Order: sequence, then structure tokens, then C-alpha cells
Amino acid sequence: MPKITFVSPDGTRREFDAPTGETVMRVAVTNGVDQIVAECGGSLACGTCHVYVEDTWASCLPPVSPVEEEMLGFVASERRDTSRLSCQIAMTPALDGLAVHLPERQA
Repeated sequence: MPKITFVSPDGTRREFDAPTGETVMRVAVTNGVDQIVAECGGSLACGTCHVYVEDTWASCLPPVSPVEEEMLGFVASERRDTSRLSCQIAMTPALDGLAVHLPERQA
């Protein structure tokens, strides 16, 4: 099973199993990662599951869709080149070891 690491703003790292096909957002919510609010439940209607993908992983992800691009314009923390909405990242075996950094705030 792929693993994902969430890195808190203070540098604390938490690693979880991430079932193939499950979104990064759902893995976070299921495991009590407080910095992922996920107000819309993954329907791409808010920006409260914003993460910063580590540079080494950014090119492994599918491109940002136009709707995700629009929603990233409304995130509460600074938007960066590696900003993604975690509801749009589905785990695959190729993403085993993915690490995402959590922003200071989501809303």
C-alpha cells in the first residue's frame, strides 16, 4: 500500500498508509490531520484542502485542471508553484512516499 507523509508547519512529519485510488484529502481526514479542513468534502468547491507538494513529487502528479486552478486562487495561505488541492490527488503505487506540506491556515 502506498504511503504519504504530511508535514505540519512546525516540521512534524506524520506518515500514513494511503489506499490506491484514495485522495490525499480523504487520507488526511480519515487520520485526523487537523490542518486539512475539507469543507466541501472533496467536491472541488472550496480551497480548504490546500497542500504544498514537495518539489521532487510535483512533476509526478497529473496537471492542474482548470477548475482546480480557479479554486487555488481562493486559498487562505500563500499560493506557491507546488500548491495543489489534496482532493484532486488520487494515490497510486507510483506516488508511494509522497510528501505534502500543510499551510499555516486553510480558512
